[in-house]
Amino acid sequence: MKAVWNDHVLAESDDTVVVEGNHYFPPASLNTDFLETSDHRTTCPWKGKAHYYDLVENGARAENAAWYYPDPSDEASEIEDHVAFYTSQVDVTE
Repeated sequence: MKAVWNDHVLAESDDTVVVEGNHYFPPASLNTDFLETSDHRTTCPWKGKAHYYDLVENGARAENAAWYYPDPSDEASEIEDHVAFYTSQVDVTE
């Protein structure tokens, strides 16, 4: 799987975890050059508290376009620190 934004590869891996139709990329697969930590947080009833990244590059910004769970529930432990992207803002393809 590959995640691309503004012609930049944000992540690429053969080992994503699919949860609720979203591909969660392992931390080692991320290109962090374009990720900026966001203060935005949401809570999923079964996964826990999600943290977000903005995507940034040469003045372009996609706010809260990626998310991850640094401390997920036991039921979602397989996605700890893995990053997913909103497909409305990032091309996620095989």
